[in-house]
Amino acid sequence: MPGELHEWLPREEILTFEETLRLIGIAAQLGVSKIRITGGEPLTRRGVLDLMRELPKISGIRDIGLSTNGTLLAREIETGRTTAAALRDAGVRSVNISLDTLDGDFYAQITGRDFHQAALAGIDAAMNARFEQIKLNAVLMRGRNEDQLLPLIEFAGARNLILRFIELMPVSTNEVLNENNFMPIAEARRAIESRYGNLIPEPSFRTNGPATYYQIPGREQRVGFIGAMTNLHFCESCNKLRLTCDGKLRPCLGSALEFDIMKPLRAGASDSELLQFFLDVVDRKPQQHDFRESYKPGRKMVAIGG
Repeated sequence: MPGELHEWLPREEILTFEETLRLIGIAAQLGVSKIRITGGEPLTRRGVLDLMRELPKISGIRDIGLSTNGTLLAREIETGRTTAAALRDAGVRSVNISLDTLDGDFYAQITGRDFHQAALAGIDAAMNARFEQIKLNAVLMRGRNEDQLLPLIEFAGARNLILRFIELMPVSTNEVLNENNFMPIAEARRAIESRYGNLIPEPSFRTNGPATYYQIPGREQRVGFIGAMTNLHFCESCNKLRLTCDGKLRPCLGSALEFDIMKPLRAGASDSELLQFFLDVVDRKPQQHDFRESYKPGRKMVAIGG
């Protein structure tokens, strides 16, 4: 989380659920079949379960996921029923949960909140809810969580969860890209192999993201690596669009390009006009992200979505 207070947008400046569902329905007409609800932290939005329940009703949508910090998954929405269970009942198939460390003090330091135990409880709640897939995401931070690589692997392995290590990306600030902060996935992999032996590539195993997966020798455990900064072929298979809560379509996380679809939506645009808007944005999708060279952060990551 950024150190400064984050501005809360007035409700009239964000898409209503009805508007969001309409846009998703139009995207589905164009072949979009997978939806992931992200944040910031999406579970803080009032009524988000109602949105989740409507998504499976959209023709063409067959895969619904959630990215979360996990801290609200164990919250009971009624006696004996957690938010995680309600999400699973609503049709959410997969959950990505951020977990950069098993050290509670460091967790509080990097997130600005002492919610480590709540995050761990959320992982347990997700397991109890029996999502089809649960992935833990850990961002690599030199000088900060190198000592957590092996403990995180043991934590994930004991729970039969997929763990993915992600390179730092300069989404919010360019200052992360220096030798004191940045740790490439190749270095993380070498550290892991020094303990477990050579990782076994699994090129045929894919999830909904850009990770490359390996099996740990002698175990039925997978670890993934997401190297947006060091993998020169990272963008070749990307087919994602991002819709921000304030109605901007972004064709690439690593580009400052964004297009205001809320304006024509609220001006009375027809479905066919909005469909053409989507097509025009897809035509502007860059061949690769700008993180390595010319990216100029315009928004904090919490305002874009993971």
